[in-house]
Amino acid sequence: MTFSKPLMITAGLTLALLGAGMFAQEGGAAKKKKGGPNVPGQLEETGFKPIFDAKSMKGWDCDPDFWRVENGEIIGETRADHQPPQNIFCIWKGGSPADFEFKMQYKLTGETGNSGVQYRSIELPDVNKWVMKGYQADIDGKQQYTGQVYEERGRGFVALRGQIVYVGDGKKPGAIGSLGDDAQLKSLIKTDDWNDLHIIARGNTLIQLINGRVMSVVVDDDKANRKMDGEIGIQLHKTAAAMKIESRNIRLKTF
Repeated sequence: MTFSKPLMITAGLTLALLGAGMFAQEGGAAKKKKGGPNVPGQLEETGFKPIFDAKSMKGWDCDPDFWRVENGEIIGETRADHQPPQNIFCIWKGGSPADFEFKMQYKLTGETGNSGVQYRSIELPDVNKWVMKGYQADIDGKQQYTGQVYEERGRGFVALRGQIVYVGDGKKPGAIGSLGDDAQLKSLIKTDDWNDLHIIARGNTLIQLINGRVMSVVVDDDKANRKMDGEIGIQLHKTAAAMKIESRNIRLKTF
């Protein structure tokens, strides 16, 4: 049988979600309600390993002028009169994962604050130390961009919050579906408080969740521009005002 491209994409995305365990059920089996269908239970997290020891920068490479460890957190902080020359990152040096799940808790302080988690990325030493290029789970203080897939120093906006996007080979990103109303998704993100970030990268499919809700999905078939593995980093954006990004409980599962 011949399928149209949108149907093939949808099927592939469903398999990716299933493989990533998003529909896994408690104890590995569904609970069955009497007289009703199988109902998924709470997902039991397995296979994740901490990549931050909550005591030191061991395994991470950051500019000590802007980054520190405090109270079990990696903290990046700027002041209006103390800014990096450009966007910089605190980079995990433990590998360049391809297929993985990444989880952490973050808190961004400062309305004009701007941050994100870089993944499947490369460093650009020719630009400057601690500069990265690649996919980013975007975070900002006004919650205008939080949850979207952005490509730092690359294709820019790949998937806005609430979009399922397909990128054809040599083509521009295009939305093929919706994950819900943007205002409703935005309401799930906490300002000046802790949020749970979850990134799933499986093959050419990227899924980003905040506080348990899928915020954006990308199926990237642009072979010249996509990246299938790479480094992970936390962004400290150059801004006009003070900001602080706090990260804790950072963990990774690779496949």
